[in-house]
Amino acid sequence: MVALLIAWLVVNAIKTPTDFFNIILIGITTGLVYALVALGYTLVYGILQLINFAHGDVFALSGLFASTLIVSEFKLGTDTGALGIVAGLAATFAIAAAFGAIVNSSIEFVAYRRLRSAPRLAVLITAVGMSFIVQNISLAIYDVNFRSLPPLISSGYVFTLRGVHYSWDAFFVVLVTVPVLLLLSWLVKTTKQGKAMRATSQDPEASAMMGINVNRTISFTFALAGALAGVGAVLYLVEFNVRYDSGFQLGLIAFTAAVLGGIGNLTGAVLGALIIGLIQSCSDGLSWFAPGSDWTRSIVFAILIAILVFRPEGLLGERTPEGA
Repeated sequence: MVALLIAWLVVNAIKTPTDFFNIILIGITTGLVYALVALGYTLVYGILQLINFAHGDVFALSGLFASTLIVSEFKLGTDTGALGIVAGLAATFAIAAAFGAIVNSSIEFVAYRRLRSAPRLAVLITAVGMSFIVQNISLAIYDVNFRSLPPLISSGYVFTLRGVHYSWDAFFVVLVTVPVLLLLSWLVKTTKQGKAMRATSQDPEASAMMGINVNRTISFTFALAGALAGVGAVLYLVEFNVRYDSGFQLGLIAFTAAVLGGIGNLTGAVLGALIIGLIQSCSDGLSWFAPGSDWTRSIVFAILIAILVFRPEGLLGERTPEGA
């Protein structure tokens, strides 16, 4: 199967090299947005072994909130100067990240904290219930209409090389996402709070005995995941449009990416998101025997099922005994 996939990609690269490499760049850009959401799933799972199904809906609510900030409060538009757009978007990223952090940590406090010792089925049902609650809050506040932004980032090309081109609005995703991923890696690996997160994920009881405030550490992890969802929502809003249920499908895709890479593994979440982004762009855009956009979601979720059946630990995860 892998050999057939590689052969299909090679044939497409030979037949239409320009389209192929343009599609690869689109896939990488899309994958980076998925990575921000997938990291939220994997952070929470790593510390609580909990799938926070409300995470995608926090993403959508943050995007709707950001659209209000940009259009109604900062009044950014095509006639706004470059400095005004940069300042407005920077403020929107900061506020949306804080908003996502507050919403996600509130969900942890209200819904999950009292269920840490409960059976996994109870926690799962609660997570699904919180997803519907957040989605309906978004619906009640922002109605059913899509929210979009005027073209704030130039669609001109950063570079053009033999027909392969990369636009500024796509490159903007890279300019924001890469520093965020590097900052997250530094925070988790080197800071005192990051070490507390890693210790709590390994053994909460031993961490508490060593003086780590487990409740505060878990709340910080949820806040960090929510902040990533907020940043991802603004990036998604700049490229596409958002409504109350946008987080459901995107959340499932990001969850698939986290599972593919190895849920609980930060590097695996990014790798899985990039792979899913490339698969999606190739399915949508390649011309030779490509399934087409109608099949993209089916392919993504078929990958999720295959991973859960044949390699549940994911590409970079480690197999652990149930309950360990």
